[in-house]
Amino acid sequence: MLVIGLFFHLMVTTECDLECLYCFGEASEDFGDDFGGFSVDYSLPKRLSFDLGLLERFCSLDSDCVLIFYGGEPLLYLDDVRRIMDRVKVKHFVVQTNGLRLASLEPEYLNRFSVILVSIDGDEVLTDFYRGRGVYRKVMENLRRIKRNGFQGEVIARMTVMEETDIYRQVLWLLNNSEFPFSSVHWQLNAGFWSDFEKRKFRKWSEESYNPGIRRLVRFWVDYMEKHGVVLRLYPFLGVAQSLLKGEENAPLRCGAGWINYAIQTDGYIVPCPSMWGMRDFYLGHISMAHPLRLRKIFVGEPCTSCRIFNVCGGRCLYANMTKRWKPEAYKTVCETVENMVKAIANEIPRIRRLIEARVIKMEDFEFMQYIGCEIIP
Repeated sequence: MLVIGLFFHLMVTTECDLECLYCFGEASEDFGDDFGGFSVDYSLPKRLSFDLGLLERFCSLDSDCVLIFYGGEPLLYLDDVRRIMDRVKVKHFVVQTNGLRLASLEPEYLNRFSVILVSIDGDEVLTDFYRGRGVYRKVMENLRRIKRNGFQGEVIARMTVMEETDIYRQVLWLLNNSEFPFSSVHWQLNAGFWSDFEKRKFRKWSEESYNPGIRRLVRFWVDYMEKHGVVLRLYPFLGVAQSLLKGEENAPLRCGAGWINYAIQTDGYIVPCPSMWGMRDFYLGHISMAHPLRLRKIFVGEPCTSCRIFNVCGGRCLYANMTKRWKPEAYKTVCETVENMVKAIANEIPRIRRLIEARVIKMEDFEFMQYIGCEIIP
């Protein structure tokens, strides 16, 4: 595969102004636990600590570089975001944010983002349950405001999904709500990031709720194409369907981590994935000396590489594969969710092909900007 431009998650800060149930809550209980034998540096600077001239030089070496503002919560430090956008030349700017401070960034900066990924988990009750009381209202208000102020890029609702989520109902709610209907939705399972499997009801929920919900959602997705001639931008379905339609095989890790998508820490060191911050064994150099197009590539290993759907899945998650926070039998449950989704989409490929042949939809409708933070395999 020819790789021209790369994607870099820039960790503007390690701080966040929320204490979400699945992030802050679990990290408090899991802090300092074993990470598969890898050492972790917990003392990273709380905000960018390197000269922006280094970032300017680094990004200038790749004319197609895409820079993704990331955290923590990157918009906690609006001055840093402004200075970077004023100084560093890249092909696209993207931001992944909790949405609480979106409207605080002036339109002349905000409207330069090609994509905004905003963390919202579904309706008000569910979002506030996971993220804190009042979060949903503030985020939706800010989204409406940035649209009024001229933002024309793509806004992706980025859901974190766990046992309280009815995936079918919540995705449809995001697409159809009257307050801010999203045109694009992505979700990521909270699975394998913490040593928490024994405390949860993940297996029961995935088998009785999530997997049936995904099958129902895939049918809805294709029914909608048939009825309206529109391919809804449900990112996990888009990525897998596109590969199946094109007959792509041996897909690398679908999020791009470690081969086309990297992360730059607050201290300037480069890691394969933002979830792998502080993991010294995976440091790939510092922006002061590294060349973006010559970074070492990191790939998943067993058990992923022997899996029968590895050519479609690509390994799901580099961090989970390396750290193995869940035992093999527990993680098998996660793999079953991937198999369920791939099978559901594969079953619909003949119908999708007929719709393309009938010119109800086009092959181009499945194109999207990859590696911006949508993992594709939830």
